Amino acid sequence: MSAIEALVLGIIQGLTEFLPVSSSGHLELGALLLNIKPGNNLLFAIIVHGATALSTIVVFRNTIWQLIKSLFQFKLNEDTKLIIQIVISMIPVGVVGLFFEKEIESFFSGNVVLVASMLGITGILLLLTYYAKNTTKELSYTKAFIIGIAQAIAIMPGISRSGATISTALLLGVNREKAAKFSFLMVLPPILGATLLKVKDYFEAPSATDNSLAILPMILGFLAAFISGLLACTWMINLVKRGKLIYFAIYCILISIIALSVTLF
Repeated sequence: MSAIEALVLGIIQGLTEFLPVSSSGHLELGALLLNIKPGNNLLFAIIVHGATALSTIVVFRNTIWQLIKSLFQFKLNEDTKLIIQIVISMIPVGVVGLFFEKEIESFFSGNVVLVASMLGITGILLLLTYYAKNTTKELSYTKAFIIGIAQAIAIMPGISRSGATISTALLLGVNREKAAKFSFLMVLPPILGATLLKVKDYFEAPSATDNSLAILPMILGFLAAFISGLLACTWMINLVKRGKLIYFAIYCILISIIALSVTLF
């Protein structure tokens, strides 16, 4: 992967991680369009996911700091409830990651039909939110677990993580602003953990020392994803508040149809 290719894919990741159009699906399609071999696609995907996780931390820095402080207050309040809900939401993706790692890696192999089909499913899910009313309902522990299941399913390339989790929250009656906030906060622990483990594995591999130039594309991809992620995260929060997800539903369905048509016909 060249530096330019990494830069382009990093921007794609930064924008599509927060916009409900599947970052993993667009990375797979982008890699195919740029004729990048799938060998290190998963490693690159996790590194740029780490970059967008960092941009999430920057956007929600005040909330995250408040959550950290609440841990030392030793009392049950709204902040500690949110922490518990985030932990609960991590259970499904943790189970999938621990027991199905090899199966997950096999999905990241340039299967356009799979990616396009999952993008279509993302579009349909987003379309359903058009009929969800904005409410003042609170996020319960049960709802947090169900949203966590949606996040686990979104490991599939083509299923938008933010699209799946926000849509599930809205369909469960969660307030729009709270749905967006929880969606972006709940992904931080699993993404940061996976990033650290994969970077460790990469540098411990014998091939890492033989291909030191590969570090430059990784750095450029990380920076591109981080900067574009900052912009996209802020924009997405405003879009969810205004109930504008239907435009992304149409986009995902169109991309799905085009990709399937080009591949199958």
